[in-house]
Amino acid sequence: MRCAAQRKGRFAVDFFSWQRFADAWPKILPYFSVTLQIVVTAETAGILLGLLIALARMERVPALQQIFAVYVSFMRGTPMLVQLLVVYYGLPFIVQLLTGIDLSGWNKLFFVCVTYGLNQGAFLSEIFRGAIGSIPAGQKEAAWSVGLTNWQAFRRIVLPQAARVALPGVGINLVGLFQETSLACLIGVVDLVGRAQTIGTTTGHLLESYVVIAIIFVAVSVALQTLFRRLDGKLNHSRERGVSAA
Repeated sequence: MRCAAQRKGRFAVDFFSWQRFADAWPKILPYFSVTLQIVVTAETAGILLGLLIALARMERVPALQQIFAVYVSFMRGTPMLVQLLVVYYGLPFIVQLLTGIDLSGWNKLFFVCVTYGLNQGAFLSEIFRGAIGSIPAGQKEAAWSVGLTNWQAFRRIVLPQAARVALPGVGINLVGLFQETSLACLIGVVDLVGRAQTIGTTTGHLLESYVVIAIIFVAVSVALQTLFRRLDGKLNHSRERGVSAA
């Protein structure tokens, strides 16, 4: 009985060690910057691309409207992993075929940022289309009546209101993007997950490292959700005060 209890105790210690858990933190945290770089780059590119796509489709620009419709359907209808593999293996082939430039030696982080940027552009374009479409057309007509151009009316009247409407959706999308970065390690990018896998492979103990990154992902996701919820609440409160004052 005593031997069985000792073996059970050793198994419990070997299965999960608080010491290994503590040691993993300083080894993993520095790679948060890689994950953050992916998120910031992809979100910035996605916002710009998404706004362009939304405007082109709403204005029914010939050819572009159809191209963007197919593009959005593909990006929204396929898993992120498939998109990542298509870009990672397909983009170098296409570029070399058309221009002769070899991208195979480029930093893998580039392909990750391109993939996530394209993905975000598709999803954000639908959020922006809905937000812009929710603004009453009469506001643009009122802007024209006082001499504003189409661009001025959009920039000064429509865009600020549409941004408020789109904010919750953008926040949810950003949290999803942050969590999806966990796939980047599958093509060799050493981010949070990639570093955790390296530590686990070296030590033979994966669980502690995975618990560390799980805590990081949960903490950052909750922080982002809280930030956007409070920001949305403040904007709505300011809008209600403006309406009451009017």
